Amino acid sequence: MTRLILYGTSGCHLCEEAEAILDYCLQAASSPSRFQTVDIATNSELMERYGLLIPVLRNDDSGNELNWPFGPEEIRKIM
Repeated sequence: MTRLILYGTSGCHLCEEAEAILDYCLQAASSPSRFQTVDIATNSELMERYGLLIPVLRNDDSGNELNWPFGPEEIRKIM
């Protein structure tokens, strides 16, 4: 099972859009995957790393990351 992390923050409309696209991709995927959202505002290290890049999707197994903008095709490649 692929473990994905979506870095973002509350009130971010791009993060909400990325989450909706990710939900869609995971429902359509034939392989089991799951994701968790992480609010970077709760961690200064994450805020420094991702503050200007969010939303960021990370494959926690491989370490590969996608910076916004991304769509279903890019998400499938990182899974």
